[in-house]
Amino acid sequence: MIGVSDDRPPEETTPAPAQAQPPLRLRTLLIIAAVVLAFDLLTKIAAVAWLTPGDPVYLIGDWARLSLVRNPGAAFSMATGMTWLLTLIAAAVVIGVIRIGRTLRSLWWAIGLGLILGGAFGNLIDRLFRAPGPFQGHVVDFVAIGWYPVFNVADSGVVCGAILLVVLTLFGFEPNGTRTGRDTEPEDQVRTQDRGPEPERENPDTDGGDPPPGLTKNSDDSTARSRTGEGNAA
Repeated sequence: MIGVSDDRPPEETTPAPAQAQPPLRLRTLLIIAAVVLAFDLLTKIAAVAWLTPGDPVYLIGDWARLSLVRNPGAAFSMATGMTWLLTLIAAAVVIGVIRIGRTLRSLWWAIGLGLILGGAFGNLIDRLFRAPGPFQGHVVDFVAIGWYPVFNVADSGVVCGAILLVVLTLFGFEPNGTRTGRDTEPEDQVRTQDRGPEPERENPDTDGGDPPPGLTKNSDDSTARSRTGEGNAA
């Protein structure tokens, strides 16, 4: 009699893949910074070539004008007597942003830091290479709007980038691409919920249908042998 085993080979299970991390965003950061830096340098060259100090060019009445100013201070003509310190701060900002950018995974953080990096580097070049000397150079400002102090493209990049980072921080967006204050489910659990429950497998031993072929054959053989034994005994 051939026995039939109900043992089934264990099902192969594949480990759930680890949750994929967002890609690094250093390239995006550097591209944004390069665009801001190039635009800042080109506009400064044009301002020095075409504008005369003390002779503004009015664009929209008195509200928007181009006025060439040599600024020894910070953005928007602030801290005019701290050129050395501002140069060191700008250099530290450039180094710090590059270090953070090496592990950056958030696109919006990359944009914000790219704006800051391009602006800081643009003004740092002025401080290093423009008159009156290295580390004491005066930054070229030429844009005046309303009652704001005169500024340049680099100043706008730094301010816009800083505002963007503040907004991202307030809404919980982290540089690594995650968001704080929101519960997240593992990726394999999300895929299971999307796929729905697995269908129940039919067990032929417990269903009311026909038994497996092997089991039927064995039962018929046992019945035949029993009848043969009864005939011999008679």
